[in-house]
Amino acid sequence: VQLVESGGGLVQPGGSLRLSCAANGFTFRLSDMSWVRQAPGKDLEWVSSINNRGDFTVYTDSVKGRFTISRDDAKNTLHLQMNSLKTEDSGVYYCATGLTSVALTSPFRGQGTQVTVSS
Repeated sequence: VQLVESGGGLVQPGGSLRLSCAANGFTFRLSDMSWVRQAPGKDLEWVSSINNRGDFTVYTDSVKGRFTISRDDAKNTLHLQMNSLKTEDSGVYYCATGLTSVALTSPFRGQGTQVTVSS
């Protein structure tokens, strides 16, 4: 199993980023997927999930209305569109298998991509 995140960077508050996660080594289209993040000095936090059919999405309250999770099964890729970014969104973002809290303990997680929101 290989999960490779990309798309992070430095952005000003109010800005946008689009994260991607390329998946290999397992049947991506059959897998529920999530994004989780970790801010410096804090625990891993679940952010958003999408089921394997792509017809169910769920978000942690702090990102509702600002983030959108999506998947492209033809390209084995998971995305996270992040708009209206806030400083508290900063951290390392990981994609992982599983839905909601299950993703926090998934044995399959990428190496992460750094998101820094700062003026």
